[in-house]
Amino acid sequence: LVMTTDSAPVYLVNAYMDPILLKIQGRANYLNCTALRKLFKTLIDRGSHHFVIDFSQCSGMDSTFLGILAGSILELRKKNPPGSITLCHLGTRNLELIRNVGLHRLLTVESGDFPMSFDFRELEDVQSEQGKADSYLILEAHQSLVEADSSNLNKFQDVISFLKKELEGESSEA
Repeated sequence: LVMTTDSAPVYLVNAYMDPILLKIQGRANYLNCTALRKLFKTLIDRGSHHFVIDFSQCSGMDSTFLGILAGSILELRKKNPPGSITLCHLGTRNLELIRNVGLHRLLTVESGDFPMSFDFRELEDVQSEQGKADSYLILEAHQSLVEADSSNLNKFQDVISFLKKELEGESSEA
């Protein structure tokens, strides 16, 4: 088992089971979620429909990470049959964050003791040394939160507007 600090979070995954099992160690945020988004996209495209995420060692999360969860569950719900994401061992603060953005209505929140004994591999990030999300990924994540629950627009409209302007500025410079 790999232990980490908040400065070096790790995602562990067992992608060869059904459901796909994922464990978060440390803080899940925009600095380290690019690999997670790629993993969800790859596995969903490959036909995986069910995911279980263990938060027992997750020290916190930000809105970009929450938006990646939102986008992934929205994509899974469009599948036939619809897919699912189950969150377990959330803890009080992380459960509060999930509820604040309305994801508890789209995801399954497991309150019992979900068994998580399996062979994990560290999720490698192939994009950059930190896997820091680019502006487009952060914008997409926040738009997914609004799509998941329209009341999130009030919470994230400034971030969305800022990122859209930043991306427009980048494309006009090119």
